[in-house]
Amino acid sequence: MATPLATRGLLLASRGPPFRSAAAFSSSSSSSSCWLPSSILLGRRPTRRLRSTSPQVDAAPAPGKGGEYRPTFADDVLLAFFRSKMVEEVGWDSEKPGYAGLMEVANRLMVKGKSALETEQAAVRVLQSLFPPLLLVLYKTLLAPIANGQLAAMMLARATALSCQWLMGPCSVNTVTLPDGKSWSSGVFVEKCKYLEESKCLGICINTCKLPTQTFFKDHMGVDLYMEPNFEDYSCQFNFGVPPPPLYTDKALKEPCLDICTNVRRRRELGRNSSLDGLGCPQV
Repeated sequence: MATPLATRGLLLASRGPPFRSAAAFSSSSSSSSCWLPSSILLGRRPTRRLRSTSPQVDAAPAPGKGGEYRPTFADDVLLAFFRSKMVEEVGWDSEKPGYAGLMEVANRLMVKGKSALETEQAAVRVLQSLFPPLLLVLYKTLLAPIANGQLAAMMLARATALSCQWLMGPCSVNTVTLPDGKSWSSGVFVEKCKYLEESKCLGICINTCKLPTQTFFKDHMGVDLYMEPNFEDYSCQFNFGVPPPPLYTDKALKEPCLDICTNVRRRRELGRNSSLDGLGCPQV
């Protein structure tokens, strides 16, 4: 959830960047993430229309060897804070610690909702609760309109790559092409989404991450976001500044159950004589 979520980062944005001389700024201009503040945030690889041209621009370094992200103490604090907000919404907490417990709470969020829309709305409320209301209003009112939304979109991309690896795993900022042909470095590529892999459920990805995160950024921060999860390799492409397609044309909502889904094998056995392509996720 995205957004995919290390939410207190936006508070740093209001303090402004430290003073730099012109020479110092020039020497660091090759890395645009140096001066941008970090904030929060819960895709399929870019399509031809939204092709990533720089797969690792301003890449966020991942602690550990071999690209494996190892949580820090700050990550543990952020996870606990995010989980506490989910618990408040669900009204229940798991006895399991850490990420495993978070996944059980996310599953309970899915069960609690009487419909996919109700689950999505609950997830949006969780994201709202992560921020002071005034902060969201100021971001949407003052930052989102600048340069047709480019500044706000680029800021959120960098904040997501720098501060949300505890939730999603290693990720990096890349470039996306907007529908009008312009290119912004406002994309984030998640190599292998931990939230999707651990949940083992397409419905949890769609209803507690993708759709509510897209809705939250648009309605409460004034920034379009199109998320493209890839359910084959569990990667995900965030396209900040790009409006999502209508639900009836969004390919992610038409995907079949994941192979790792705990219920998919049973459903396949029951539907042995029918096409497996028709085994869409019942939670979507």
